[in-house]
Amino acid sequence: MEYGFGAVLARMNYIDRWGLMRNARRESLSEHSLMTAEIAHILSTIAVSLFNADVNPDRVACRAMYHDACEIMTGDLPTPVKYRNDMIKTEYKKLEAEAQQRLLDTLPEPLRSMMTAPITADDLNERESKIVKAADKLSALIKCIEEQSSGNSEFVSARRTIEKALDETDLPELKFYREKFIPAYSLTLDELLG
Repeated sequence: MEYGFGAVLARMNYIDRWGLMRNARRESLSEHSLMTAEIAHILSTIAVSLFNADVNPDRVACRAMYHDACEIMTGDLPTPVKYRNDMIKTEYKKLEAEAQQRLLDTLPEPLRSMMTAPITADDLNERESKIVKAADKLSALIKCIEEQSSGNSEFVSARRTIEKALDETDLPELKFYREKFIPAYSLTLDELLG
């Protein structure tokens, strides 16, 4: 018997994000997921190293890597649509849960139990869950910064909305990342390495 899990995940390359907006550069779900995982790992490491938090950077990064995997089946529903009202939000959560289960069903039985937590985030504590959400928003903020640096004003409003949501998130590691890491995303490679 063949198992499609890896091949299904490879389809993340074909899912474009920011579908309702003009993009200077296309961003795939695969790119977004990797960036979110990288940021989540850094945020978690900051949380442990600087703020003595009870978080596991590897577990958080693994969850962040799969945080949007169900969008392979659902597509990237734009945030203003996904969270328009409680009814849509509730139904979309059900759709996500079904898509997560369908993805898990592409694995052999012995692997499903080990992969359930990374796919569904069942094993994260509250701080770890907040870090994954913050990393997801930071990835979106970085996309806005890159688009604006390319002269695309389409992302100005999205950036304001994302920054407001980040301002409302109470994580010291997030504040540290925003102060110490985010400014560098506006620099050239020569400036970064010089």
